[in-house]
Amino acid sequence: MAKRSTKAKPKPKPSLKSMAAPMRPAWRKRLRRIVWRGVAICILGAVAIILVGRVVNPITTVYMFSEGRRLGSIDQLWVPIEEIAPVMARSVVAAEDANFCTHAGFDVRAIKLAIAEGSSRGASTLTQQTVKNVYLWHGRTWVRKALEAAITPLVELLWSKRRILEVYLNVAEFDEGVFGVEAASRHYFGVGPEALSAKQASQLAAVLPSPKTRSASRPSARLQKRAAQIRSGAATIRADGRSDCFES
Repeated sequence: MAKRSTKAKPKPKPSLKSMAAPMRPAWRKRLRRIVWRGVAICILGAVAIILVGRVVNPITTVYMFSEGRRLGSIDQLWVPIEEIAPVMARSVVAAEDANFCTHAGFDVRAIKLAIAEGSSRGASTLTQQTVKNVYLWHGRTWVRKALEAAITPLVELLWSKRRILEVYLNVAEFDEGVFGVEAASRHYFGVGPEALSAKQASQLAAVLPSPKTRSASRPSARLQKRAAQIRSGAATIRADGRSDCFES
């Protein structure tokens, strides 16, 4: 009887396909780590920038810079909220975001109402507008809206309501090339922001939706009517406590 050969058969060489199989999970893990590190760096960077904004006043904004280049110069001078007439702060809140003190960055009721009416007017809070003015750019692109939605909760979390309103009052556009309530009050009425009357404050607040086409010192009948509504709203939010978060 012939003896069976005991010589071991040579092992087949691994194919490139079999070698690549265990490498795929490792490559994917590395990619995921890189992506998550990138996301973490972006979030930490945004938090750091916003934390700085709690105490450091913005030197300029993207929109102010672009308007300065277009017009040659702009009029803007920072003023602390302590040097702004309280009625001016109340008028802006009454005009732009009456529930400023009660929401956390997004006014859900205003958004639902705007959707029902088929309009975006009135849905953007003062916090959202401050984020747009200070950190982003003007326009209705989805990218800007997404960034605004991501940054707004951080600003609400890291800034006080009083700080948000202070920054807004100093960067909002009140006329072509006129930014901030200090420049606006002198431009329209020849007085400092601390001396604004209730009527003057309401007329300044009334131009905010369309500062390039409205005048606070030469108000149309429609703007005068709007200013009267703002004066009433400013008195209401003072009486019912909706101004406490930025006046206390």
